[in-house]
Amino acid sequence: MDGVDGPPSDALEAVFYVRDTVRDGDRLRYYGEPLVPRSSLLDELREPFHRAGYRLDLEQGREPYETVVVATPADGRIDGIPWTNIALFVATVVSTLLVGSVAWYYTPPSELAQTPLLALRAWPFTAAILGVLTTHELGHYVAGRYHGVDVSLPYLIPFIVPFGTLGAIIRMRGRMPDRKTLFDIGVAGPLSGLVATVVVTAIGLSLDPMTLPARVVESSGQVIVFNNPPLLDLVATALGQPTSYADPTKTVHPVIIGGWVGMFFTVLNLLPVGQLDGGHMVRAMLGHRQETLASLVPLALFGLAGYLHYVRNLGFNESVGLWAFWGVFATFIAYKGPATPVDESPLGWKRQALGLVTFGLGALCFLLVPIQLLG
Repeated sequence: MDGVDGPPSDALEAVFYVRDTVRDGDRLRYYGEPLVPRSSLLDELREPFHRAGYRLDLEQGREPYETVVVATPADGRIDGIPWTNIALFVATVVSTLLVGSVAWYYTPPSELAQTPLLALRAWPFTAAILGVLTTHELGHYVAGRYHGVDVSLPYLIPFIVPFGTLGAIIRMRGRMPDRKTLFDIGVAGPLSGLVATVVVTAIGLSLDPMTLPARVVESSGQVIVFNNPPLLDLVATALGQPTSYADPTKTVHPVIIGGWVGMFFTVLNLLPVGQLDGGHMVRAMLGHRQETLASLVPLALFGLAGYLHYVRNLGFNESVGLWAFWGVFATFIAYKGPATPVDESPLGWKRQALGLVTFGLGALCFLLVPIQLLG
């Protein structure tokens, strides 16, 4: 059953002694023993199985010495084109243009309804937001492809205010072969996203400030303030650029919001829980001890919300609600846990050090009160 008729069994038999074969729907499970080191088994098999239209995973067998090679037909695409990814990308471009035009370029909704092309003035905001988010997910994608893991292209998520998007995700199909691969895929997103974030922030700081319309300056209602993370202030200081202006009619360029979003999403993604990047990284760094740390994350987030509400006397509609929401979310995703690698061999010290550096960079993006209502 080679080639187009099924998995390439000849390639399998050259490196794997097959004791039993079990069909499970579209999947085939080969029970047996590797004839090469287990750590290199997938590397030997991945290319011929990929050409035949299958992705591979390893599982523990019914006996301690037994290994299971699982061959699953790869997800098909219509004419080879990822239409879902493209449709979500277009929808997110539209949503960020519309939201950016109204919320960050101060276009009155009535004018936008009459002349929809006014939304195009927000293209720098859209480019900044999507550039940061897409770069983050492409970091995961490239690392996954490098290690031969079946990963999807990014799925952007359109939304409404305040940014026009909820972020982006990728899908990882199949089990992680080892902790090294799990770490590399997990860390690639935050690091690549932070590079894009710093670049976008620097560009935004170098642009001329926005001039607020008179109706906005004269408004006496409450305004939402996005406070500066330490990393944003560091970039501004290095460039000698201000992040606020004495003139009340001036405000920072909307491109800087792309940098702020990149920093905020980095903090959330580095939470060491569940399927978040931080959960994958800590699982790879600490092994099963990650579960203990993950169980403390919801308590810490609820503690932050309680401190802001009862000690700092902030309203629930500010950062109190933000941390409380993420406490609930972290509680749910903690139960599922991160990906479980087949090979539990510990990471080397270089990856351990890189993980600590990445979490340190994430700490520079953290703010106790990222969002505040003033006025």
